[in-house]
Amino acid sequence: MIDFILPDELIAQQPAHPRDSAKLLVYNRKTGEIIDSVFSEIDSYLQPETTIVVNNSKVEQCRWLFHDAKVEIFVLEKLDTHTVRAMVRPGRKFKLESSVILTDWLEAKVTSIDDDGIRTLQLSVPHDDPRLVEFEHVPLPPYIAQNDELADEYQTVYSKPLGSKAAPTAGLHFTDELVSDLKSTHDWAEVTLHVGLGTFASLTEENFKTNSLHSEHYEISEDVVDKLRKAHHITAVGTTSSRTLESWAKSGKCSGDTDIFITPGYEFKRVNSLITNFHLPGTSLLLMVEAFIGSETEMKRIYEHAIQEKYRFYSFGDAMVIL
Repeated sequence: MIDFILPDELIAQQPAHPRDSAKLLVYNRKTGEIIDSVFSEIDSYLQPETTIVVNNSKVEQCRWLFHDAKVEIFVLEKLDTHTVRAMVRPGRKFKLESSVILTDWLEAKVTSIDDDGIRTLQLSVPHDDPRLVEFEHVPLPPYIAQNDELADEYQTVYSKPLGSKAAPTAGLHFTDELVSDLKSTHDWAEVTLHVGLGTFASLTEENFKTNSLHSEHYEISEDVVDKLRKAHHITAVGTTSSRTLESWAKSGKCSGDTDIFITPGYEFKRVNSLITNFHLPGTSLLLMVEAFIGSETEMKRIYEHAIQEKYRFYSFGDAMVIL
């Protein structure tokens, strides 16, 4: 797996305006050619009549901030009307069996603590209490300062079902107008994979030992499955769409939980072209892109080029299409 040193100024803190004005690196796997372009010109490089597959999952307002953001509950799962599993901050405040006062009407009792520090919390009011809304925030990645003004921009324009803890960021480059233009010349297919926090996690020896990752839930409708079966060429928008497509190809199941771990040497069964962002070193996302490119040397050359040409990296950064 490649590693790289990224200047802090290349970590994008805000998206491009408009979204499709982001830079686009075009890489051709057959020729090795690299072209510098702009995302609004993406259709110039796509295979004619390719089927474009996007992940339409929407990011939940799962970061709850209290006491001027000094206390945080990051909701991972809602178990019943009053119970959630969550990461918390500061951990010392959330001791086992303790009750933490969050507002004058809300308390959270810690009923269990997992080995990895995740708490199960019993809330004094239902988690859909309308008073909670003012404390709920769309979580931005850890390398971006929390800024609620960016919440809408951390959603794709086609996002629909709530369920993700992080955005499928390759899709952030699309505008409504660009989507409309692409639909006029290509098939458009939406799948759903609810992105978990594992997307930011560094890989461990256990991942390679078990050949598996964190589990994420995906769904593909019957209509979309029919469209995908007829597709002669598929362009996946993002690693999450790729993960969904390859999980379906591997299992034959249109919905379920997937822990698929795609590493160099993997033979992609349903993805022919890939639109993606520039990812953090040491993550499964970067390893999947390397697997798709098919060469660690070429992967390193692409990233060196992107750094040299001052592409913006990570969630709000620029894009790459691999043909």
